[in-house]
Amino acid sequence: MTPERENKFKRVIAKRQTDLTVVFENVNDPHNISAVLRTCDSVGVKEVFIIQTIERPYTKLGKKSSSSASKWIDIQWFFSVEECMIAVRKKYKNIFGTKLTEQSRSLYDLNLIESTALVFGNEHSGISDELAASCNGNFLIPQVGMIESLNISVACAVTLYEAYRQRDIIGKYNSPMLSETELNSEYKNWLEK
Repeated sequence: MTPERENKFKRVIAKRQTDLTVVFENVNDPHNISAVLRTCDSVGVKEVFIIQTIERPYTKLGKKSSSSASKWIDIQWFFSVEECMIAVRKKYKNIFGTKLTEQSRSLYDLNLIESTALVFGNEHSGISDELAASCNGNFLIPQVGMIESLNISVACAVTLYEAYRQRDIIGKYNSPMLSETELNSEYKNWLEK
């Protein structure tokens, strides 16, 4: 491995945001998740949670649409909403879902600087009532067009880049969130990939 590649590994790992994640529920098209993983990697998300409670769950993602981003992000698979949310609640303070309700707030009114899990659902029916009940709030992405929704990969990208913007302004990317031991462990793991 070249010294440039080793330095890139260290630089990227040092910017990982251990307090920002995405949760997916029953997304029909694995290519949508793969596309989101690419965005997750670009803003420093370290891990994502995937809930599959459908009849035929998949556990493989499209390599082309993710550009191998799945290699650099820890993916936690769950086959129960309850089990997933127990794991998410242990690590993340705010859990914001994309279920449209009268109480939904604009994405741009959320504080995404704090520990946050962003929840996205199925392309057709959104997040389930069970998962929505586990969220501390709901948000929407303001729109003025005739179609009132965005493709999940676009919605995630818009949302994650708002989180990046807020975090970058206050300098959250300037210092590693991982301890020296964690940085070294992650670096060794990446070398093996």
